Amino acid sequence: MFNNILILCIGNICRSPMGEAIFKHKLSHLEVAISSAGLGALVNYPADPMVQELLKLENIDCSEHRARQVNKIMVDEADLILVMEKNHRNEMIRLFPSSCGKVHLLGKWSEFEIADPYKKPKEIFQNAYRLIAQGVDEWQKRLWN
Repeated sequence: MFNNILILCIGNICRSPMGEAIFKHKLSHLEVAISSAGLGALVNYPADPMVQELLKLENIDCSEHRARQVNKIMVDEADLILVMEKNHRNEMIRLFPSSCGKVHLLGKWSEFEIADPYKKPKEIFQNAYRLIAQGVDEWQKRLWN
């Protein structure tokens, strides 16, 4: 069973905090540990203001989020590691070879990647949000329904 999910992007201030917050919101009735980190994290930075705004529209609060750098302990503890882009998967396997069997695209089931919205217009953030929410829904259906 997947009891510990780690969600990754690069800076851990845009995509992975959205994924973490949406997963926590949707799986709040389950005992599943959900966290996020970055491959090149802006350590201790809060989630991007646009991320906070979009989540707030769905009554999801991520104001306490602070970016973290992925490390071996996180990787070892995770049952499932979800990434936004194929190159994130490749980098994870290069950095942490033991992660190979548990690193997957968040958009795996519909075969999509999620581009980084950092410093881009609101529409790009909204599109990333839609794709992340879709990916979360698809994983939820396969693992907990």
